[in-house]
Parts: sequence; C-alpha cells; structure tokens
Amino acid sequence: MTKTKLVFDPFSAEFFNGPYDLYRRMREEAPVYYSEQYDFYALTRHEDVAMCYKDFETFSSARGIDLATVRNGEIPAHKSIIVLDPPDHREMRSLVNKVFTPRAIAAMRPMIAEQIDRFLGAVDPAAFDVVEEFSALFPMEVISRMLGVPEEARRQVRLWNDELLHREIGQVEMSEAGFEAVVNLARFYYGLAKQRRADPQDDMISRLVLAQFGSPDADRTTLSTMEIAMFASLLGGAGAETVAKLVGSAAVTFARFPEQWQKLLDDRSKIPAAVEELLRYESPNQYNVRYALKESTFHGVTIPAGKPVFLVCGSANRDPAAFTDADTFDIDRDRKQAQNLAFGYGVHSCLGAALARMESAIALERMLDFMPRYEVDWAGCTRVTMQNVAGWGNVPVRVLP
Repeated sequence: MTKTKLVFDPFSAEFFNGPYDLYRRMREEAPVYYSEQYDFYALTRHEDVAMCYKDFETFSSARGIDLATVRNGEIPAHKSIIVLDPPDHREMRSLVNKVFTPRAIAAMRPMIAEQIDRFLGAVDPAAFDVVEEFSALFPMEVISRMLGVPEEARRQVRLWNDELLHREIGQVEMSEAGFEAVVNLARFYYGLAKQRRADPQDDMISRLVLAQFGSPDADRTTLSTMEIAMFASLLGGAGAETVAKLVGSAAVTFARFPEQWQKLLDDRSKIPAAVEELLRYESPNQYNVRYALKESTFHGVTIPAGKPVFLVCGSANRDPAAFTDADTFDIDRDRKQAQNLAFGYGVHSCLGAALARMESAIALERMLDFMPRYEVDWAGCTRVTMQNVAGWGNVPVRVLP
C-alpha cells in the first residue's frame, strides 16, 4: 500500500482535529520537515525540540512565536517577555519573577477554589458543556482578578483574547478583528497600568509597577507602562487558555480512558500526576515558532539561517524515544523518563506553569466530586481552531446517577 504524501499544515482541519498520527509519521519519515507551501521547517522529535528550546543563540524568539509574525520579519516595537532573547529576556524575567513568586501563587488557592466552585455550581448536571460553561470561564476570572481587571471588564477581555487567537481553516495571518482585539487589549492594560501608577492596589499590575531590580548602588530598573501592558496581555491570554483547554481535554480523555478516572476516584493523591499526564498527552500549546539566526543541521538536513522553525512540543511529548508507550494515557507514568515540554523549556519556560498546574488540579478535584460518573455527548464535541493552541471548544456531558 502506497503511503500518502506527508503534509504538515498547521492551519488545516487535519491538524486542528488531532495531529497525532501525522506527528508519528513526521518523527519516523521526516524528523526535519520542510513545508514547501509555507517555507518553514519543523522539528518533532523530543531530543531535537528540547535542545532547540534551550538554544536561543540559534533559534530566536525576537520575531515572535507564530509563523505570521516570524516570516513577516518585523521585530515588535514594544517588547513582550515572550519575544525577548537573553540578555534582555533575563533582565525582564528577573523583574517579573519578583512578583510572580511561588508564595504569591499559593496565596491564590482559596480564590481559585472559590471561582471553580462558583462556575461548576452553576451548571445543570443533566446536561452542560464542560468548556463553554466551566473551563473557558473560571481561568479568565482567576487571572483577571490576579491582574486587577475590574469585574465589569472581564468578559470583554476574555472575548478579545479568544478573537486574537482564533484562526479559520487555512488562515495564517491574524484577521482584522484579531488585530483590533490586540490593540484593544494593549490599550486596556496600558490604561490600567497608568491607573495603578497613580493609585496602587493589591494586584499584580500594581506590584509590577512598583517592582525594581539592579544594584542598590546603581540606577534601579523598572518596567515601562507599555511593558507592563504587554506582559498583562500575555499572561491574561496564555494563562487562561492553557487551563481552559487542559480541563476541557480532561473531560474527553478520561471518558476515553475510564480506568484512569477510576484511579483518581480511588486515590486523590494522584491528581498532580494526572495533570502532568494530561499536559503531556494533549498539550494545550502544540508548538512554538522560532527564527533561525544561523544555519544548523539535524539528521542530515540543513536548516538555513533566516527560516521559521516550528518546535512541535505536542509531537515531542508523544515521542516513543522519550516516553514508554507514548500514545497511551497513563497517570501512573514514570515522570523521570523525559522532560514534559508542554510549558516549553529553557529560558522561555512558562512563567505561569505553577499557577496553571494548581488551577487544573483544583478543577480536577472538584470534577471528581461533581461528576464521578459521566458520559460525553460525542456528537456535540468540537475542536477549536486557534493559533498555537489545541483543544476542545465544546464538550457536552451528562452526569450519571
């Protein structure tokens, strides 16, 4: 039987509907894949992806992390931490780390639990959508409260975030509505940061306004209002989307592997391990794009300088060379086998990873209480079509007696 031509199109229905069979072929047949259609390279094996995440001197984030911005060749005028390479990235990250501390995140636990209980308590167990009515709502509420977004603005912020990430099938460039959403978010957070400079509150934007670093004997460095606005936009979007997609995928994945759900029902101490396995098995962030600063060679294939390079962490996390029975969902998996790349790796590892893990763990715990037995309406399940992000837009379920 002749195999079909191997085509990796990250803007296709095949990709959005679950690319794992395609990833398997790429790892085996073309671990350094070249797209004739879009003129990019893609790395899919765990060893290669992990190495490139750490090699910022070859694979730069300075032009962005999606294909459209990287190939447009314009370095953003206003620097977000996600598009900075060291040493600039190191300086900004050290400043942000001063306010995004483990202690600060842990202090959010009661508020997070309260919001999860609020939204899950409002659904009808006879029929509700895990994503639309639950997982798409509480993470944005949590991150908005942390940032200091007024209650009346939170729904609009969530809609702007959805719009800027949305892509139609075949759409590479951001839509006009997406650009408008980016501008609106930047304006909103810029205005909020200006307000906090004049009148600090007990929120993260206020702490970013006040944070300083550098030697006490030298000029102290602070973030500009625009830098704070860009960081708030990034955190407000990426932080909420990761949890929303992870919890939505949890309902689907555990329905497909009910014996794993039973393990959690029998032993709640396995919840953190379940979160890690969900992140590995269907990473909400499927890839990041880098810009090749210089020529490099993998598996006999040369990637020229100046090309976009996809680091496909969604494939790397399913690489059988890194994980035993990689396509099997197993919450008891040995976590020491390989690095989970769901939150990136190296200097750009996700700042909000600990927060996302905590939110997801609390959500799973509450779901175990609320829906110990449930069934999914498979006909009503739909996938999202988003930039970089994979997951479910609709997961209708019914709680069983």
